[in-house]
Amino acid sequence: MALSERIKKTIEGIRHQFPTEQALLIPALLEAQDEHGWVSLDNMRDIGDYLHLPLAKVREVASFYTMLKLAPQGKVDLQICTNISCWLNGADKLVACAQRKLHVSNNGTTADGNFTLTQVECLAACGTAPAIMLNEDYYENVDEAQLEKLIDQASSDLAGGRPVGKSTRTEGVWP
Repeated sequence: MALSERIKKTIEGIRHQFPTEQALLIPALLEAQDEHGWVSLDNMRDIGDYLHLPLAKVREVASFYTMLKLAPQGKVDLQICTNISCWLNGADKLVACAQRKLHVSNNGTTADGNFTLTQVECLAACGTAPAIMLNEDYYENVDEAQLEKLIDQASSDLAGGRPVGKSTRTEGVWP
C-alpha cells in the first residue's frame, strides 16, 4: 500500500513551510488519518518511506499524540480529559455518563460504529475544566446534562447525514 496521490500532493504543497522531513511527519500522519479514519502500521511505513524516516521514528510520533488514532474509530471521537484539573471538576462523572449513554467502556466503539469514547490525559483547559472534544469541536466547563445534549445532537447529525465536528484547517493548508 502506497501513499495516495492526494496525500503526496498535500505534503508537497506544504513542504516549503517545514524545515525538515521530520517536521512534515505530523501533517502527513494527519492526512493519512483524514483519508483512512485512523493511522495503520502500513500508513506509518509508507509515510516513513516517503519522508525518508525510520519506521521507529514515525511510530514514536504517532503513538505519542492522542489526536492520532492507531485503531479504527467511530464516526464521532468523544474524548474526555481526565487529568487532575478535569478530574477534580467532574470528569469522572462525565466518563460514567458517556459510558452509560453510549454503552461502551474507555477506548470502546459503539456497536453501530458511530461513537468511540476515549479518556485523554490533557486537553489544555485546566482553568475551564472539565473539557471534552467531539471530533474537532472543543468544549469546556462541561457538565453531565451538556454532555448528554452534545451526544444527542451528534447522533441526530449522523442520522441526518450531517458531519459532526467542524474542521479547524483547510485541506492542504497548514498554519
